[in-house]
Amino acid sequence: MARDACSAAGWNHPMLSENQRRFVQSCRVGHLATADAAGAPYLVPVCFGLAEAALYITIDEKPKRRGVPLKRVRNILENPNAAFIVDRYDEDWTKLGWVMLRGAADILHGGDEHDRAQVLIVARYPQLRTMTIADLPVIALRIAQVTSWGDLSET
Repeated sequence: MARDACSAAGWNHPMLSENQRRFVQSCRVGHLATADAAGAPYLVPVCFGLAEAALYITIDEKPKRRGVPLKRVRNILENPNAAFIVDRYDEDWTKLGWVMLRGAADILHGGDEHDRAQVLIVARYPQLRTMTIADLPVIALRIAQVTSWGDLSET
Protein backbone atom coordinates (compact mmCIF):
# COMPACT_ATOMS: atom_id res chain seq x y z
CA MET A 1 0.00 0.00 0.00
CA ALA A 2 1.22 3.50 -0.76
CA ARG A 3 2.65 5.39 2.19
CA ASP A 4 1.64 8.73 0.66
CA ALA A 5 -0.80 10.59 2.92
CA CYS A 6 -2.72 11.79 -0.13
CA SER A 7 -3.11 8.33 -1.64
CA ALA A 8 -6.45 7.50 -3.16
CA ALA A 9 -6.60 4.53 -0.80
CA GLY A 10 -7.70 6.62 2.12
CA TRP A 11 -7.65 10.40 1.87
CA ASN A 12 -10.88 12.17 2.85
CA HIS A 13 -13.39 9.54 1.80
CA PRO A 14 -16.79 10.01 3.46
CA MET A 15 -17.14 6.31 4.39
CA LEU A 16 -14.66 3.77 5.64
CA SER A 17 -13.12 1.24 3.27
CA GLU A 18 -13.03 -2.37 4.46
CA ASN A 19 -9.32 -1.99 5.37
CA GLN A 20 -10.02 1.16 7.36
CA ARG A 21 -12.99 -0.45 9.12
CA ARG A 22 -10.98 -3.55 10.06
CA PHE A 23 -8.11 -1.39 11.34
CA VAL A 24 -10.43 0.72 13.52
CA GLN A 25 -12.18 -2.40 14.84
CA SER A 26 -8.83 -4.01 15.72
CA CYS A 27 -7.82 -1.08 17.95
CA ARG A 28 -8.86 -1.19 21.60
CA VAL A 29 -8.47 2.50 22.36
CA GLY A 30 -8.84 5.66 20.31
CA HIS A 31 -8.50 9.37 20.99
CA LEU A 32 -11.39 11.82 20.78
CA ALA A 33 -10.59 15.43 19.96
CA THR A 34 -13.10 18.15 20.76
CA ALA A 35 -12.86 21.91 21.09
CA ASP A 36 -14.79 24.42 23.12
CA ALA A 37 -16.63 27.44 21.68
CA ALA A 38 -13.35 29.42 21.59
CA GLY A 39 -11.61 26.61 19.70
CA ALA A 40 -9.41 25.41 22.58
CA PRO A 41 -8.63 21.74 21.83
CA TYR A 42 -9.18 18.85 24.21
CA LEU A 43 -7.98 15.29 23.57
CA VAL A 44 -8.90 12.22 25.60
CA PRO A 45 -8.43 8.44 25.18
CA VAL A 46 -11.74 6.57 24.80
CA CYS A 47 -13.31 3.16 24.34
CA PHE A 48 -15.66 3.04 21.37
CA GLY A 49 -17.99 1.12 19.10
CA LEU A 50 -18.13 1.55 15.34
CA ALA A 51 -21.38 1.32 13.40
CA GLU A 52 -21.99 1.97 9.71
CA ALA A 53 -22.02 5.78 9.70
CA ALA A 54 -21.27 6.67 13.32
CA LEU A 55 -18.74 6.03 16.03
CA TYR A 56 -20.10 5.73 19.56
CA ILE A 57 -18.42 6.53 22.86
CA THR A 58 -20.24 5.88 26.10
CA ILE A 59 -19.80 7.94 29.20
CA ASP A 60 -18.90 5.36 31.82
CA GLU A 61 -18.93 5.64 35.60
CA LYS A 62 -16.37 8.24 36.57
CA PRO A 63 -15.12 9.08 40.05
CA LYS A 64 -15.87 12.73 39.33
CA ARG A 65 -18.34 15.19 40.74
CA ARG A 66 -21.90 14.08 40.05
CA GLY A 67 -23.95 16.45 37.95
CA VAL A 68 -20.98 18.12 36.22
CA PRO A 69 -20.72 16.97 32.60
CA LEU A 70 -17.31 15.84 31.38
CA LYS A 71 -15.24 18.35 29.44
CA ARG A 72 -15.71 16.39 26.18
CA VAL A 73 -19.50 16.59 26.60
CA ARG A 74 -19.42 20.31 27.43
CA ASN A 75 -17.24 20.91 24.37
CA ILE A 76 -19.60 19.03 22.04
CA LEU A 77 -22.54 21.04 23.36
CA GLU A 78 -20.61 24.24 22.56
CA ASN A 79 -18.97 23.06 19.32
CA PRO A 80 -20.13 19.79 17.73
CA ASN A 81 -17.11 19.45 15.40
CA ALA A 82 -15.00 16.52 16.57
CA ALA A 83 -12.33 14.10 15.42
CA PHE A 84 -11.35 10.59 16.46
CA ILE A 85 -8.13 8.74 15.69
CA VAL A 86 -6.76 5.24 16.15
CA ASP A 87 -3.17 4.45 15.35
CA ARG A 88 -0.50 1.80 15.43
CA TYR A 89 3.11 2.49 16.27
CA ASP A 90 5.89 0.03 15.58
CA GLU A 91 9.67 0.33 15.69
CA ASP A 92 9.49 -0.94 12.11
CA TRP A 93 8.14 2.22 10.52
CA THR A 94 6.80 0.32 7.51
CA LYS A 95 4.07 -0.92 9.91
CA LEU A 96 2.88 2.52 11.04
CA GLY A 97 -0.76 3.34 10.34
CA TRP A 98 -3.67 5.46 11.44
CA VAL A 99 -7.32 6.22 10.65
CA MET A 100 -9.01 9.50 11.53
CA LEU A 101 -12.77 10.11 11.52
CA ARG A 102 -14.23 13.61 11.54
CA GLY A 103 -17.75 14.96 11.75
CA ALA A 104 -20.36 16.51 13.98
CA ALA A 105 -20.98 14.87 17.35
CA ASP A 106 -24.29 14.51 19.16
CA ILE A 107 -24.97 13.66 22.78
CA LEU A 108 -27.56 10.86 23.04
CA HIS A 109 -29.39 10.73 26.36
CA GLY A 110 -31.81 7.93 25.51
CA GLY A 111 -33.79 6.28 22.75
CA ASP A 112 -33.19 3.40 20.34
CA GLU A 113 -29.89 4.67 18.93
CA HIS A 114 -28.53 5.31 22.44
CA ASP A 115 -29.53 1.81 23.55
CA ARG A 116 -28.05 0.12 20.45
CA ALA A 117 -24.82 2.06 20.95
CA GLN A 118 -24.57 0.95 24.59
CA VAL A 119 -25.05 -2.70 23.56
CA LEU A 120 -22.38 -2.33 20.85
CA ILE A 121 -19.84 -0.81 23.22
CA VAL A 122 -20.50 -3.22 26.10
CA ALA A 123 -20.04 -6.14 23.68
CA ARG A 124 -16.57 -4.77 22.82
CA TYR A 125 -15.52 -4.03 26.40
CA PRO A 126 -16.62 -6.66 28.95
CA GLN A 127 -15.30 -4.40 31.74
CA LEU A 128 -18.35 -2.19 31.20
CA ARG A 129 -20.71 -5.05 32.16
CA THR A 130 -20.09 -4.36 35.85
CA MET A 131 -20.88 -0.65 35.48
CA THR A 132 -24.28 1.02 35.51
CA ILE A 133 -24.12 2.89 32.21
CA ALA A 134 -27.57 2.33 30.63
CA ASP A 135 -28.78 5.78 31.69
CA LEU A 136 -25.53 7.60 30.93
CA PRO A 137 -25.05 9.66 27.74
CA VAL A 138 -23.44 8.36 24.56
CA ILE A 139 -21.42 10.48 22.17
CA ALA A 140 -22.34 9.81 18.54
CA LEU A 141 -19.72 11.01 16.07
CA ARG A 142 -21.46 11.28 12.68
CA ILE A 143 -18.73 10.23 10.25
CA ALA A 144 -18.47 12.85 7.51
CA GLN A 145 -14.81 12.46 6.60
CA VAL A 146 -12.34 9.58 6.81
CA THR A 147 -8.59 9.99 6.46
CA SER A 148 -6.01 7.24 6.76
CA TRP A 149 -2.35 6.66 6.20
CA GLY A 150 0.14 3.84 6.26
CA ASP A 151 -0.15 0.13 6.78
CA LEU A 152 -3.71 -0.72 7.76
CA SER A 153 -3.21 -4.48 7.63
CA GLU A 154 -4.08 -6.52 10.67
CA THR A 155 -1.21 -7.40 12.96
